[in-house]
Amino acid sequence: MDEILKKRRTLQETMNFMAALSAGIEPILGRGANSMTMSAGRSLGRKFSEGAQQTDDLMEAISEVRKILMKNHCLWGFEPFKPASQSEMITVNDKGQSEIQLVFRDCMIRQSLFRFGHPQEGSLCNMMYGFFAGALESIMGKNATLEIKHAGENACLKVLTVDG
Repeated sequence: MDEILKKRRTLQETMNFMAALSAGIEPILGRGANSMTMSAGRSLGRKFSEGAQQTDDLMEAISEVRKILMKNHCLWGFEPFKPASQSEMITVNDKGQSEIQLVFRDCMIRQSLFRFGHPQEGSLCNMMYGFFAGALESIMGKNATLEIKHAGENACLKVLTVDG
């Protein structure tokens, strides 16, 4: 257990540094900072998911992303979320894309942003969205996006969209 706490502290220190960097680049690069970090995250997600089990099943793909994150010591606690108004966990939008909502409760990025006093939904969050999309694209062979629906103090709700 001590080893896990030590790794988490090391990761937290790194994330605090990343929050400071994002606070510095966003005013200079403006909206370009989000594109840059999204692209970096997507590349990292693809790299980390090399050799991952391929699947067309979205729930299996999400499970595989969780395994990839754990294998690489990335501590993002998330789970699928089904609103009471939906009959199914996975829905299909008007473009024929599959959508699922994900709740992120234990997010190192959110914790670092709060600790640094930097707002959510900026370039550092976009890096995570890119990571998730890149990993899913490698696993499923389909384009994917992860968009924030709600950014909160205790959890964030995001919508994962995958091409049909």
